[in-house]
Amino acid sequence: MADEKDRFSDTMKLVERAKEDIYFAEHDRELLAKLREQLKKVDKEGTPPRCPKCPGVLDAYMFHGFNLDRCRDCGGIWMEKGELDAVIRKISRSPLRTWLDKLAGKQD
Repeated sequence: MADEKDRFSDTMKLVERAKEDIYFAEHDRELLAKLREQLKKVDKEGTPPRCPKCPGVLDAYMFHGFNLDRCRDCGGIWMEKGELDAVIRKISRSPLRTWLDKLAGKQD
């Protein structure tokens, strides 16, 4: 009888973990969709650059005011020197800090 209770308890724990995993997977999908909405494709004139990793072509995108190049084949993202640090600073900045920087006349 005690063995049956243990199996039921283990099953309930597994169900709870599965529901939690489903919840967080859906939350991650929503966050990715919001970020994809902020990624805008930019049309560049001339011949498109080639990917440094593979023979694919790079497409230009704009994300939070930064130029990104994304490979059509491998999906790699390429940035200029210092852009990743600037993106991280801009995204991780609190709204209060942004407001204070605007008051002080500071811009990235």
